[in-house]
Amino acid sequence: MKKNVISLALAVVFGTALQAGNPVDGEKKTVKTESSTVTWKAYKVTGSHTGTVNLNSGSLEFEAGKLIGGEFEVDMTSLISTDLEGEYKGKLEGHLKSDDFFGVETHPTSKLVFTNVTASGKNSYEVTGDLTIKGITKPITFDVSIYGSKATATLKVDRAEYNVRYGSGSFFENLGDKTIYDEFDLVVDLEF
Repeated sequence: MKKNVISLALAVVFGTALQAGNPVDGEKKTVKTESSTVTWKAYKVTGSHTGTVNLNSGSLEFEAGKLIGGEFEVDMTSLISTDLEGEYKGKLEGHLKSDDFFGVETHPTSKLVFTNVTASGKNSYEVTGDLTIKGITKPITFDVSIYGSKATATLKVDRAEYNVRYGSGSFFENLGDKTIYDEFDLVVDLEF
């Protein structure tokens, strides 16, 4: 009996000590892809175009209520234009999906993985992540705001870094009013 009590006491002491030594994992929250949106806006000398692209999957990781990580995959085959209709809409979407731009047949997904998250305010964070487009991964820094079960972010992406060359003044000279600017915006609204 005395031996059983000592064994039980040792098990409790060592079990508690082992539990205390293991950090509590962060809470991973899955993003609701059907109610989250990714809107893009690209600019050219003579105007701009807007559209959307769908999330395949996404998650945000929290610890003690603070954002500490995230990971997202985008379905590049879902890329559409929302500012055009009919024939011009189809032509633009086809061109954006072609090898001139995002080459979605070869690269059907893009990915973003948070590598560093720093609180910058009550509900705000500065995030650095690895963004992969067309199989090329580059770091990107942007701000994220979290309100309850919603998050928003605006990213400015330089397409030239991902070998998206068509109409780029960084790769071609004398394009004049055919120039398409390298930077495009992504506005992300997430629900989780």
